[in-house]
Amino acid sequence: MTESIRNADVLIIGGGLSGTMLAVQLLRLPGQRRILVIEPRAELGRGEAYSAVELGHTLNGNAARMSVDPDNADDLTQWLTDYIGAGGWPESDQQRVPISELFPPRGIFGLYAQQRLAEARAQSASSVEHVRGEVVDLQVEEASTLLTLDNGQQLRGGFAVLATGMFPAARTPQTESTGLNAAAVDPWDVKAMTGIDPQAPVLIIGSGLTMVDAVVSLEQAGHRGPVEVFSRHGLLPHVRRQPPSWVDFLGEDHRLRSPRQLLREVRRQCAIAQTQGIDWQAPLDTVRAHIGRLWSQASEREKRQFVRHVRPWWESHHHRSPPLSAQLVARLHDEGRLRIRAASFKGLEPSAEGVTIRLRHRGEQAITLVSGAALINSSGIEYDWRRVARPLPQQLLKRGLVRPGPLALGIAADASGAVLDAEGTISRRLFAMGPPLRGMWWESTAVTDVALQAKALAARLTL
Repeated sequence: MTESIRNADVLIIGGGLSGTMLAVQLLRLPGQRRILVIEPRAELGRGEAYSAVELGHTLNGNAARMSVDPDNADDLTQWLTDYIGAGGWPESDQQRVPISELFPPRGIFGLYAQQRLAEARAQSASSVEHVRGEVVDLQVEEASTLLTLDNGQQLRGGFAVLATGMFPAARTPQTESTGLNAAAVDPWDVKAMTGIDPQAPVLIIGSGLTMVDAVVSLEQAGHRGPVEVFSRHGLLPHVRRQPPSWVDFLGEDHRLRSPRQLLREVRRQCAIAQTQGIDWQAPLDTVRAHIGRLWSQASEREKRQFVRHVRPWWESHHHRSPPLSAQLVARLHDEGRLRIRAASFKGLEPSAEGVTIRLRHRGEQAITLVSGAALINSSGIEYDWRRVARPLPQQLLKRGLVRPGPLALGIAADASGAVLDAEGTISRRLFAMGPPLRGMWWESTAVTDVALQAKALAARLTL
């Protein structure tokens, strides 16, 4: 007997932070609607990033910067104040800063998101239900959308929202695999790392924030041997400090448009700050609010220039490391235990024991072999949906319901999040938010980005 199709007003595909924040915003709006959130994990609100269980895996921003409520920048600070006051997270006193400047563990942030969802549920006439499963297919009809789950169940909704979050390179099957993931240890799996010889060398591909997490994981697993880090440019994330406020120079001058103009002015402003004894991070942090506007109005050529020439420095300067994690990386570097090299990963080499990788060092043509006891893939996020070997992205592309976004980053959509199909037609039924819109806004992954998108999209879906 075939299971009957379940109906809802809104189907949210993904119950991590993006999907949960959208659900909260829909619950807060007047009226009564049925919302189904489809998420394979046992809990909503955690997703890929906030399922972390180790206290050492903290947010990359402090509490003042990580509110899930777009109408209250202090929401996380207020929640943390109550949480710590009630005896939660006693280790917070190690950071010795005001609560607004704390960098909470990602697992505790997940708890915060869950609590805000529970509160919104309790106060709403609408309902949210967690359907546990993975969406493997989606069809768009004239008046509705139809989802098929991995267990054969079907769901119909007036609207469907792709809140699929991030596809971490370390955990995502690739359509054209190098074999890296099969040979690599998960950057966040401390338990698996306890099986590595504590004195043996460990190799890490990628030098961004995932690498910082991997180093924290290794330390917590008791690893005390050398760590060799390889990335194309050999750049480490800077440490996140607490800079004072700075004039919003991009808000005052909309003539600054191209990546070159932007870079020149940012450098000038940082130099001015430093001559005044002010941290260079102060002017840089004002840029964040304008990135969506600047990116969306840039030409394809300018976008390519930015990705090719500016991106590595933007990532290392803007996506900065939380202080405690940065201190660990700095200490290991000073001790000579952690070394970073500018080199490109060129594949795996058969090895009798441990792992051997092929590298090409920057500025050289020759291939070098490097061996270690274990390998960690910290190459970040896979944004090109054509490379992701998961059923839903592949089906959506196959059906022509989505098209790659600019520079193949995520998928294309209009300003409201309505998805563009292969022909460029704007969907009236299918929407996206968060990381899938990376190509549209460049920065579309931070909590504050997603919070604003969730509020705007909720209003759009209830017109």
